[in-house]
Amino acid sequence: MTQSLAQTGGGRVCLIGAGPGDPGLISVKGRELLQHADVVVFDALASTQLLDLAPACAQRIAVGKRAGLRRASQQQINEILAAKAAEGKLVVRLKGGDPFVFGRGAEEAVYLASRGIRCEVIPGITAAVGAAAAAGITLTHRACASTVTFVTGHEDPAKPTSAIDYQALSNLVTAGGTVCVYMGAARLAAIAGCLLQNGAAGEIPAAVIQWGTLPQQSSVLGQLVDIADLAATAGLGSPAILVVGQVVGMRDLELSTKQPLSGLRVLITRPQHQAARLRDKLSAAGAVVLDAPTIQVLLPDDWTAIDEALRGASDFDWLILTSVNGVRILTNRLRHLGMDARSMGGVKFGVIGSATARALRRYLRIDADLVPPRFVAESLAESLIESDSMRNRKVLLLRAAGARPVLAQMLRTAGADVREVALYHIAPVDSLPETAVAALQRQEIDWVTYTSSSTVHALSQFLDDPRVLHQVRVASIGPITSRTVRELGFEVAAEANPSDIDGLVAAIVASVSGVGDRVPAPAPTCSAHQDCP
Repeated sequence: MTQSLAQTGGGRVCLIGAGPGDPGLISVKGRELLQHADVVVFDALASTQLLDLAPACAQRIAVGKRAGLRRASQQQINEILAAKAAEGKLVVRLKGGDPFVFGRGAEEAVYLASRGIRCEVIPGITAAVGAAAAAGITLTHRACASTVTFVTGHEDPAKPTSAIDYQALSNLVTAGGTVCVYMGAARLAAIAGCLLQNGAAGEIPAAVIQWGTLPQQSSVLGQLVDIADLAATAGLGSPAILVVGQVVGMRDLELSTKQPLSGLRVLITRPQHQAARLRDKLSAAGAVVLDAPTIQVLLPDDWTAIDEALRGASDFDWLILTSVNGVRILTNRLRHLGMDARSMGGVKFGVIGSATARALRRYLRIDADLVPPRFVAESLAESLIESDSMRNRKVLLLRAAGARPVLAQMLRTAGADVREVALYHIAPVDSLPETAVAALQRQEIDWVTYTSSSTVHALSQFLDDPRVLHQVRVASIGPITSRTVRELGFEVAAEANPSDIDGLVAAIVASVSGVGDRVPAPAPTCSAHQDCP
């Protein structure tokens, strides 16, 4: 059996430590393997953002375990790993923290070895190390702590007695060592009591750290005798780490640096493939980010008009692009036709927004000839007319179907011959993630970000009771999107200036900090997708 599985499948399993929570703390090797995975089997504590690293076609299987919520038994997980590897697939087993530190990685590795299936282990930053560091606690210090002990606070319930030697642990912390207790949030009082009963002094410093390394990280600092009560008062629960030892007293947790958006929950409504940059920026500022893509970009069924326009692009004076989506689709279609930037001759490029300009440089290696000072259609039209008069100029306008006509009308009024071609169209997604809808209904969202009028309309239509959005502060990427928000009866708390991702995040930070400017009045009517960079 061992030989047949190994020879027939040819696959392998990689046990990868996802780290303590922050997706940026995964190892380089772990990230690379995820990018080539055929199957990802992941735990509840592994960051879901890491799943985006896997190919879109990769199968994703959730087997996460939480106290009281067991999705799959360990035996079932073992069998899933073996079966997928036997099919010849690269299987990534994504585990929170380190696979071999209270992660049952050893059990899975042994099971796979018994089946003759190749298994590689990629270490991860274990929760105690990551959470303590994020809270400003050093686990060792040459002045007072030369030993560190990791202990599970949630033993196998099948054991007849505890395997934890609390007498030894009490002696260790009394002598200056550090004890880190995993998965003990529900038993904090009992664990602290066992240490005290076995001789540990009540005044020994202790800390509880919940959601270590994540934006919603919370910590309390106290002494062994009162740490359980302090954690309960603060409402701390799983997942959490208990740290006991003199090193805890060397750092005041309240002095730990907080990011400007720490603890705030922000909903992103951008299309899934465009959300990464906004998500990363918000996370870096300390926000807890939830993805709720409301719209999707759909390609045309018939490419005839687009192909004809691209083959004749060299006959135009200007080619206008209004979004990153347009640049991306243009690039892919040129490649399909066997063309590149050289095929378009001396045509000049005008774009709306710095993000579109960056995309043009990245995908086609072309620097935009004109980027207007304001990222709206009127500003682009005005800049084109000022720089080139537009009289008798031939303009190829590539954008989304259904865009409102202001840009083309202004250029035609100035004497330009404008050809409009729809590269794509925007449509609502089939459904929103259940986690995002539930968070809105429970009023757990602090901010919602809109990057186009389409995202505003779509989110409202998806909710059974849009009034839940009245409890959420709105951040808009620009004046056109803000106008749509107001038309639906909502207020705009922050508006990007400039109208790009950096400006959007900066506007939220400024509003939260109380230094933001008043949100400007509605702008004139313009393209329905104008504000989307």
